[in-house]
Amino acid sequence: MIQRIQSVFLLLLALAMLSMLALPLWHKVDGLTHQELTLTAFGFTATGMPEPKGLGPIFLIASFAIASALTAAREIFLFRNRMGQLKLGMLNLLFIMATFGLQFYFSNKGETLLNPKLEGAFQPAFYLPTLALMLNLLANRFIRSDEKMVRNSYDRLR
Repeated sequence: MIQRIQSVFLLLLALAMLSMLALPLWHKVDGLTHQELTLTAFGFTATGMPEPKGLGPIFLIASFAIASALTAAREIFLFRNRMGQLKLGMLNLLFIMATFGLQFYFSNKGETLLNPKLEGAFQPAFYLPTLALMLNLLANRFIRSDEKMVRNSYDRLR
């Protein structure tokens, strides 16, 4: 059934991971030189300074976020196969952790690009994978409880 609570959690997870594609993840401003550096899921954008080059494949943040959203969407429609849902939930856990790790890695690289004495600020989109992680864990918990309920009722019928 698509109207189960875990389906709502998975839908919110997919929306959280997709919304981080449109929002900035990290931002740093140098007040003296009026230079700004912003990290998005697709790369760095710079104002008042040359575009940073050679920092690695920043688009991997977006790739893992999209993979996580697609996995959650697939998991919603796999409601008849609860064990398959749990396996996809574990895979999604890896995608979310990879997204979070890559965000942290590239924000640390950005810290060195613009006045290392100043600190950059994490934007709200940086914390969306944490929300997605909690939603994934809640969905997996309810999927497990459904599986347990079905097994108990099956055992009663025997």
